[in-house]
Amino acid sequence: MKGNTARIPLEDMTADRIRRVLTAHGRLSRDASEMSETDDLYSAGLSSLASVNLMLALESEFEIEFPDQMLNRSVFQSIAAIADAVRQLHGE
Repeated sequence: MKGNTARIPLEDMTADRIRRVLTAHGRLSRDASEMSETDDLYSAGLSSLASVNLMLALESEFEIEFPDQMLNRSVFQSIAAIADAVRQLHGE
């Protein structure tokens, strides 16, 4: 039971950290804190240049490195997609 209660806040914390990075580096036309985890970030104004800055900031925030095969639009499509990539890179 303790493991289940610990996992939920961790996932929420990951999404919150991604939202903070998006707010600082995404140059979105919408407030990232008000977006759902599945909202399309490109529809919200994420550009190619901003996605590069976002990727670099995410690497710093989560102490990860996105491999070349993950450098595509689908990985940065939504908060949920980014969270999945972060979890994958952390081996979760």
